[in-house]
Amino acid sequence: MPSARLQRSLRATFLGLAANVALTVAKFLAGILGHSQALIADAVESLADIFSSIIVWRGLVVAETPPDEDHPYGHGKAEPLAAAIVSAMLLLAAGLIAYHSLTGILAPRVAPSPWTLIILIVVIGVKEMLFRFVLRESETVSSSAVETDAWHHRSDAITSAAAFIGISIALVGGKGYESADNWAALVAACVIAWNGWRLLRPAFNELMDRSPDLELIEKIRSVAGTIPGVDGVEKCFVRKMGYQFFVDMHVEVDPQMTVENSHRIGHEVKNKVRAEIPSVRDVLIHIEPLKLAKPIEP
Repeated sequence: MPSARLQRSLRATFLGLAANVALTVAKFLAGILGHSQALIADAVESLADIFSSIIVWRGLVVAETPPDEDHPYGHGKAEPLAAAIVSAMLLLAAGLIAYHSLTGILAPRVAPSPWTLIILIVVIGVKEMLFRFVLRESETVSSSAVETDAWHHRSDAITSAAAFIGISIALVGGKGYESADNWAALVAACVIAWNGWRLLRPAFNELMDRSPDLELIEKIRSVAGTIPGVDGVEKCFVRKMGYQFFVDMHVEVDPQMTVENSHRIGHEVKNKVRAEIPSVRDVLIHIEPLKLAKPIEP
């Protein structure tokens, strides 16, 4: 499973990386030759995509490294770490685009060339297809890093669409509308910043071991309760490591039960939970005596 997961993740990442390299060069040249600030801003966002894809690639490889003496729980945190870095790069790219857009609005402008619209149509189509493909792969492999990379492609499509609108307004409006190109880039920067913040929060939550959905916790509790001898689940803590989960559970048993039997029940709970929920990698069981209610004295 890990090797197949890594293979699918890397395929999506490398496909996006190759596309970003080609599109970045094309957009930079078209933006400079066609006098389009929005297209240059779009190229800057694609350049950030190249670095983000490299970071995601390394994060995926490190995350699949087996546990060792220094990292007994594995290296799964490399994925949300990569996602956090990529999200921060989105915010940085948004800031740079906004800065250049605002300075461009105040400066004299030359209207963009009409042929730049053809470049943008191609870019929008390619990026939207990449977004859908990579997002589908991220859902299949349950990777926050690949999902963030997918939304990088969608952000690029958005900036390209904004550039298309801005250039179109500048061309149709004629003299006095040249800055529409810059305003479009500024709007795109705001969208990119929102996506960066939206993706940064779940990455940080995963790095901080935020508890997953209650549905998963309740399912783990329910599976544990089906084992004969389990009288209750006192505590159940779950944290995510990459695409897998680690569970710490306090299981209540009969206080008069022997250590051997309680130990056996603990192993049965662990094996049952891992069998029923494949995403759970390990379960640490702590046996607790069942707290019986005290009889009410007359």
